[in-house]
Amino acid sequence: MPVIGLGTSRVFDIEPSKNELNVREKILEVFYENGGRLIDTSPMYGMSEQIIGITAKEYIKKNRFFLATKVWTEGRENGVRQIEESFQKMRAEKISLIQVHNLLDWKTQIKTLRSLKDEGRIDYIGITHYKSNAFNEMIKIMKTEKIDFAQFNYSMGEREAEQKILPFCKDNGIATLINRPFMRGRLFKEAQNKKLPSWVFDYDIDSWGQFFLKYIISHDAVTNVIPATSKPKNMFDNAKAGMGVMLDDKAKNRMLEIF
Repeated sequence: MPVIGLGTSRVFDIEPSKNELNVREKILEVFYENGGRLIDTSPMYGMSEQIIGITAKEYIKKNRFFLATKVWTEGRENGVRQIEESFQKMRAEKISLIQVHNLLDWKTQIKTLRSLKDEGRIDYIGITHYKSNAFNEMIKIMKTEKIDFAQFNYSMGEREAEQKILPFCKDNGIATLINRPFMRGRLFKEAQNKKLPSWVFDYDIDSWGQFFLKYIISHDAVTNVIPATSKPKNMFDNAKAGMGVMLDDKAKNRMLEIF
């Protein structure tokens, strides 16, 4: 799987005007043409699933994208209904991955996801969270349940995942999706008065976005990172982070000295 994915929180939660839809179509075009495949969304993200269904319909018909969404509710019937709505909103006959969003009622929802996987309607089951204080619970779940994907926060500014959950996933063959790679833009604010060091050009990095993303994907337990963007030019910039020379430990330590 290509290591740079696409997150849709906030940026795909839009009114379906012609102009806004055209921008998202262009983002998806740039994403696909530069190797992107995994799109992550959720019922929690407002209109995002519907907008994906509209703007990516031709890709979805041809099974071009690895669609990942979530179930985010309590109770079996509510979960089944929400999942069926996700299929309808994205106009998808099959969804590659459905995750239990923020572990909400995970014991109930995982049973439904197992049934869907057995039926062949989904390929993988996952769990997610966006706070490091949930890592221990996620690991506990992964020790007792067959989980294919774990999604959690990891960045240069939130490195707690390096301690336990990334090594655990690597040792147990669990794929990882990384959210909050830019800490909701906070890393860019910290970098705005800094100059990109010239030595990073040796690692095919020519922007701060690539700098932050390449740090993440150079960890050997990272499967995919899902930065969100509302601009095609930023999508192209993000995609470039997955290309070229990867970082060694020495380079990563030099990066951390800057932040």
